[in-house]
Amino acid sequence: MEHDTRLSTAEISQLWASYIQDRFSNCVLKYFLSNVEDEEIRHVLEYTLHCVQSRIPKLTAFFTKENFPLPQGFSEGEDVDLNAPRLFNDTYYLRFLLRESNLGLSAYGMALALSVRSDIVQYYTECLMELAEIHARTTELLLKKGIYVRTPSIPLPQEVEFVKKKSFIGGLLGDRRPLTAAEITHLYSNIQRNALGMATLVGYSQVAKNHKVKEYFIRGRDIAKKHVEVFSGKLTDEHLPAPMPWDTQITESTAAPFSDKLMMFQVTALNSYGMAYYGTSMSMSPRTDLGAEYGRLILEVEQYAADGAKIMIEHGWLEQPPMASD
Repeated sequence: MEHDTRLSTAEISQLWASYIQDRFSNCVLKYFLSNVEDEEIRHVLEYTLHCVQSRIPKLTAFFTKENFPLPQGFSEGEDVDLNAPRLFNDTYYLRFLLRESNLGLSAYGMALALSVRSDIVQYYTECLMELAEIHARTTELLLKKGIYVRTPSIPLPQEVEFVKKKSFIGGLLGDRRPLTAAEITHLYSNIQRNALGMATLVGYSQVAKNHKVKEYFIRGRDIAKKHVEVFSGKLTDEHLPAPMPWDTQITESTAAPFSDKLMMFQVTALNSYGMAYYGTSMSMSPRTDLGAEYGRLILEVEQYAADGAKIMIEHGWLEQPPMASD
């Protein structure tokens, strides 16, 4: 029996997205390295950039072998100004690495699970090992500098218990049970992601050249701020601490280090990940008031993402992913 070794639709979509993301990361990391001051953070950035740059030729080889048009992605000449003043401080760079390594672990884990061809499986296995190392180095450095934000502690259970009341899944009306550890974790993580997103959008709104793009970033900043307040309120209602936003990580620079196209790509990508995380949080939160809140917020992010896609299409910035024949 001869096996069809052509790339599957799953493999095509994952390789295409990986190439676009790595071209984006290459531009951003080079800019960070052009002005980072902390030597320990520099070392982690350099290792991450090395991993990204080693992946791009491998991905290019996959496309070339399959006679598949190489995506355009982003370039140093058009999408990043390495001489621009710094827009964020070193702490932001470290938090950026933590977020990107978390996203990468999820994305590459899915890519590995969807891949069948042995060379693609091997590629994403290696990617996961690299991302795990980046995540470990970043987390260790955040802990060392005392800026890693831990989730709250709760008392350990004394014995095994089973749910006895249907009110366990209630919450919209009447008494609400205490939050489970999983619900606390997701609320806390969503606060952290939105806080970093808010800092990013504040910075990008300062430097965006296109008025419509600037207004879009300002709108996103306000949405992220509101979501932080919603999730923080759920924690404070239970007398649990909520992490604080990190708006002090932004400088006063108004010179754009990145093109509007690159910044819009990052924000729309974060919108997609945000909806995915909210969906996961909803599935892990049996309390109905939390599920209803996540559902409402997903719709808000979905509309914001759709408006962002319209801006990118209007300016010719949205690269079309591989599609089936019409």
